[in-house]
Amino acid sequence: QVQLVESGGGSVLPGGSLTLSCAASNSAIFSLYATGWYRQAPGKQREVLAGITTNGATQYADDVQGRFTISRDDAKNTLYLQLNTLKPEDSAVYYCNTVPDTFSWGQGTQVSVSS
Repeated sequence: QVQLVESGGGSVLPGGSLTLSCAASNSAIFSLYATGWYRQAPGKQREVLAGITTNGATQYADDVQGRFTISRDDAKNTLYLQLNTLKPEDSAVYYCNTVPDTFSWGQGTQVSVSS
């Protein structure tokens, strides 16, 4: 079973930035599957925000397009999500997984945006 570990969350002011990281216990996941970032806000369903295919093509949800950037470092077996121009409505727990999700969810990393 693959374990996914997210990190890099925190509390920021509106307009701030964060970089999230995702490490997988089996590095092959990034070369075998499209992977992505999801988030879940309190009282809401988990939603996919961004995805990256095995050959590096990316796609974003409309409300993060132009603000968030997904990337992957194959040498480090790590998936990243750069969050810029953060808004209060971006506050949520952020997760990584394949797209569509295949493996058990990790603990996620909390992002809080408030003034």
